[in-house]
Amino acid sequence: MVEAKINLSIPIFTEDFMHTISVEELENLDRSNITILDIRSEDDFRRGSLPGAIHVPMKKNLDEDRSEEGFFEPESVKAVENAIPANRPVYVFCHTGNQSQEAVKILTGLGYQAVNIEGGYRSWLRLSLERMVSNDSVTERTREIERTLIKKFRKSIWRPFTRAIRDYQLIQDGDRIAVCISGGKDSMLLAKLMQEIQKHGPVSFELVFLVMNPGYNADNWKIIQNNARILGIPLTVFETEIFDVVAEIDKNPCYLCARMRRGYLYSHAKELGCNKIALGHHFDDVIETILMGMLYGAKIETMMPKLHSQNFEGMELIRPLYLVKEADIKAWRDSNDLHFIQCACRFTENCTSCGGGRGSKRDEMKELIAQFRKISPFIESNIFNSVQNVNLRTIIGYHKDKEAYCFLDDYDERKSREDS
Repeated sequence: MVEAKINLSIPIFTEDFMHTISVEELENLDRSNITILDIRSEDDFRRGSLPGAIHVPMKKNLDEDRSEEGFFEPESVKAVENAIPANRPVYVFCHTGNQSQEAVKILTGLGYQAVNIEGGYRSWLRLSLERMVSNDSVTERTREIERTLIKKFRKSIWRPFTRAIRDYQLIQDGDRIAVCISGGKDSMLLAKLMQEIQKHGPVSFELVFLVMNPGYNADNWKIIQNNARILGIPLTVFETEIFDVVAEIDKNPCYLCARMRRGYLYSHAKELGCNKIALGHHFDDVIETILMGMLYGAKIETMMPKLHSQNFEGMELIRPLYLVKEADIKAWRDSNDLHFIQCACRFTENCTSCGGGRGSKRDEMKELIAQFRKISPFIESNIFNSVQNVNLRTIIGYHKDKEAYCFLDDYDERKSREDS
């Protein structure tokens, strides 16, 4: 082991210098002489961390008038001071290595020998997965993951998945379906489920596991590829420069990115002879969409289980996870000790993965539904069922395509019919 020493003859941090270390270099240090500090959120820490790390989440100070020294909430900084010894080096990491730089600045100013772990947890995960896929036991691990879908998660995942396919008629004989994989938990689970139902289901259809690289950084791209190997999913890859394009957009870059990605996926899937694309939207996405429409769009609508493409003739979009709850997807992921990327976009990875506030309308809906869940376990299902139990006679107005209706249109006629 290499003794963990920092050259104190030079400053650990100045405006021009910050001491950093790679995850590979970190592995060669004597862990008994150092402190490894994980400043990510509680949820991120529970899903996985560097071996031997202590966890003290550091929350960003959202006060716009904060000074540079106040990047984190004072309570977070105090919690770190109380948790780590002052007499040995502390190696700090977040998800990407960005916010941990700010933590290192603060800790250095407080007199600690602080070092930033370059690339953060994401780099460590990339290294761990590389080693895992080079191991001969990967094939057995793949089989075990497949067994959990049919056995342990049969009730919570497999049955809702197959019910959605059956009830909404998502797959027909002769289909060639492009399963679109972003690298997150939802699309990876979808790919595995589609693979299993192709092998064991009654319908004959073809699959293409389609991955678009819109400009992922090297670590995220490697993580996606290695997770696919662990799950036994053969990838068909194509590249675009979407991230570079939207990087120049100030207004609604996420909306533009999503629209561009969808268009590229449709186009490439059609070139590959597919008639459908499958996306990983789940039950929670559906009810969040219903609430967002009501609260922010002043309308009642939902995310549909399937759609005909308006721009790509002969193409359909299907959502086979439509009835699968996100909590059960997370349970499957954690039960199998799987680690997927979160949002890998350049705009959001610093905040979503490094412990900052996300602040999107969909995140607001997630928090609102979490509060509802504490009141009643039936509220989520009631929201979902509300859009299929619509009584048009108790609606002020509605529209279908270009046709609009107001209850006054036949108000008196209905009274006459009721009297007769």
